[in-house]
Parts: sequence; structure tokens; C-alpha cells
Amino acid sequence: MSSISAQGVVERASAELSKRINGLGLRSSKHHAAKGSVMERVTNVFCGGSNNSVVGAPEKPSRLLPSRGLSKNANTGVSIGGGTIVTPRRHRPLPTYLSWDQLMMDDKFLPNFFMYFNACERCVLAQVCTRWRDVLYRSPRYWSGLVPVLQCREMRSSQTNERARLYGSLLRRGFHSLSLMGASDEDAMDLVNTFPLASKHIHTLSLRCSSITDRGLETLLDHLQALYELELAGCNEITEAGLWACLNPRIVSLTLTDCINVADEAVGAVAQLLPALYEFSLQAYHVTDAALGYFSPKQSNSLNVLRLHSCWEITNHGVVNIVHSLPNLTILSLSGCSKITDDGVELIAENLQKLRSLDLSWCPRITDAALEYIACDLNQLEELTLDRCVHITDIGIGYISTMLSLSSLYLRWCSQIRDFGLQHLCGMRNLQILSLAGCPLLTSSGLSSLIQLRHMRELELTNCPGASRELFDYLREHLPRCLVIE
Repeated sequence: MSSISAQGVVERASAELSKRINGLGLRSSKHHAAKGSVMERVTNVFCGGSNNSVVGAPEKPSRLLPSRGLSKNANTGVSIGGGTIVTPRRHRPLPTYLSWDQLMMDDKFLPNFFMYFNACERCVLAQVCTRWRDVLYRSPRYWSGLVPVLQCREMRSSQTNERARLYGSLLRRGFHSLSLMGASDEDAMDLVNTFPLASKHIHTLSLRCSSITDRGLETLLDHLQALYELELAGCNEITEAGLWACLNPRIVSLTLTDCINVADEAVGAVAQLLPALYEFSLQAYHVTDAALGYFSPKQSNSLNVLRLHSCWEITNHGVVNIVHSLPNLTILSLSGCSKITDDGVELIAENLQKLRSLDLSWCPRITDAALEYIACDLNQLEELTLDRCVHITDIGIGYISTMLSLSSLYLRWCSQIRDFGLQHLCGMRNLQILSLAGCPLLTSSGLSSLIQLRHMRELELTNCPGASRELFDYLREHLPRCLVIE
């Protein structure tokens, strides 16, 4: 997003408009195509591609208007008997033209004008004046995709009424998500007191790098009665006892990342207290196989997404617990679970038939045998991630190439893949996303064969020694619909 100050947007845009109108500030079409600053975007909306020389369509003939043969001041008449009733000509009202200043304050023009900008740029535009702010705050569609991030340390220096206005602006813009950075127990209590409507309007809460304790977390979750998504990242004062005390059965999505006190008992609390849990993401270095034993078949109908990131102590025994308790998983990530072997992958392939996405990145013990199990049994798999699986060879790629359902394949830094493996991939007609970043043995000749994948939408070739400027140009020429990432 441009760093231009709010009050300078209108002044600089007006100056640019004047230059263009006088013919002094014309730019090349190539420059217009490039993405510019917020000020340039404002100017381009008014002058960038407009054509003011278009002649309006002729008026449809009407019985109420004079014929072409009459003069401008002529009246029309209808003869009745011996007299004529004269009907004065009806003139169309002249259109009202707005000045630039009026146009940029017009309530009918501004809503369409703001649609030319993305949500981040509108954050700057909302600071230009109160009229622009009010129009932007009027509709949640302008803020779709954004999550408000509140820096609690900065907010402590503001007045209570200022914080209340901030929370009110979040409601006006239709935000239902909130992220708190560096929050303490006092910040949690202040939010409860200053933002009472959060109890009904906040559905998603993220606490990051916070010193909040079990007491503060319990205060927040008691207040947020509509909450169903919770993320705790870098909250080192939260304990397993706190999770047992405050986790609410309404929660359907839970993420626990880098919380040093979270271990096996925390997973037990999750399994026991959240019967409707749909998605669970856990990153904890000291979680063991025993934690996965807390899951039971009662979670099998609700839990569809399980992500275990860098859980270094989990072994194939933990995989046994997963496949027996959670047979309906559709997304499974074991990224960084470095003790998982081919035998664990065989268990997954035989028992988790509904999997659509599987992430085995950074699992160095995975070999071609694991890929054979995947290709034989996971017939609905659409996405497979094998980044840094350094023992995978062209033989394993040959197994994968038989999977007709696969649309996304990630092979970053798989150091043994050669051009022969790419020949197998060229037969995967449904493949749309492929990453070969950091594969050192691939050559330009092998990579050029990827033009056979006509349905490809994204191809990542960063840090590939065999990729040259000529190769990128060749790929873009023959795959015009594909995003080629250098």
C-alpha cells in the first residue's frame, strides 16, 4: 500500500488532473498499465482510460417532439375542425454537471469510485476526509478479506473513549474477526469493558505474542459468546490447566502454535471439551504419541482437518491412533514430523480413504515406497506436498503420475528428481499447480517439456539452476494462462 499521507491525496490528485486536462501530464500507455500509488490510482479513475469524444446516441423519435423540418422555436399543432390546438414543445431538462470538488463528495459517485481500489488502499482513502470515511464505513464489502490487528501496547496510551470509537468503527465496517498483538490480562479486561458488543459480533479471535494468562483468557472467552474460531500463537503464559478451564464447546476451529506450556494434556482438553471441533492445528515440539491417544471415535464425525506441524516426537505409533480415531479426515498435515516413515504413510493410505490433501514436507525418512502406497490407495487426493523429502527419486514421481485426481503437487528441494521424472509428470493432464523450486538436477531441456501441461495455472521454478531467461520466456509463450514464478 502506498505510503502517501491522507491529506495529500486530494491535492496531488487535483494537480495531476489539471496537468492532464491541459495536455501537459500525459503518460505512456505502458505507464498506465503499471500498478501505481493510491494517488495515481485516484487520478487514473478520472482520466486514465476515459474517452470524452464519444457522441451520444440519437434520440428516439417521439410524437411529443417537433418534426425535423420545423425550426427550433416552432410549435406543434393538431388540427381539430376549423381550429388548431397549439402544443408548446417539451424541452428535455439540461443535465447537471458536477465540478471536480462536487464529484469527489457525491454520495452516488463515491461508492463506485472506491470499488477501483483494494481493501488495503481503502484504509488510506478513509483518512482523506469524513465524507470518504463515512461512505467507506457504510458497507462491509469494502473491507472483505481484512482482519483488524490491534497493537495492545500502543492502545494503552490512548483514552478510553478513543478505544471505544475504534471498536465502534470495527462494527460499522462489518468486521467479525479480531487479532490482538502483545495483549496482557489488563488489555483483555479493557476490551471486555470498552467493547461490550464484541460478545455478539466477534466470531474469530487471534492472540499473538501475548503475555495473557489463564485468567485473562478465561475472561475473554466468557465475554465472547459468539466465538467459534480461536488461535493462540506465542502465548507462553497459557497453561494446559487454563485450556481445561476455558475452552468452550462452541469452538469449531482451534490453532495452538509456539505455546511452550502446551503438551499432551492440552490435546486431551481439546479432545474432551470440543465435540464440534472441525479443524485443529498444533505446533508443539514436545507433543508425543500419547497426545493423539486422547482422540476417540466420537470426534470422527466432526474433525475433518488435522495439522501437526513440527511435532518432532510423533512416530508411526501416533499415526496408528490418528487413523483409528479419525477415519474421516479430509486434510492431514504431518509437516516436520521427522520420525514418520514409509510404514506410517502406508497406514494413512490404507485407512484414510477420504483424504483430499496430504502434507509430508520435511519428513526426511519418506522414500519412493511411501509414494507407491499413496498412488495405490488415495484415489481422491487432490493436493500432495513433499517439500524437502530428499530421498524421493524419479521412480516415486512415476508412481505419483498415475494419480488422475491430483491437481496440486509441491516438490520443493527434492534434490534427486531429474528430467526423467518430469517426463512422467507431463502425462498428468489434470495438474494445475506444480512447484519444482530448488530442484538442482533439472535442466532447461527437461523443464521445457512442461508445456505439455496445458491446464497448468501456476508453475514455481525459483532457485532452479537449470531455469534460464530464455526458458521462462518459452514457458510463458506456450502456457499463456499459467503464472510462472521465477
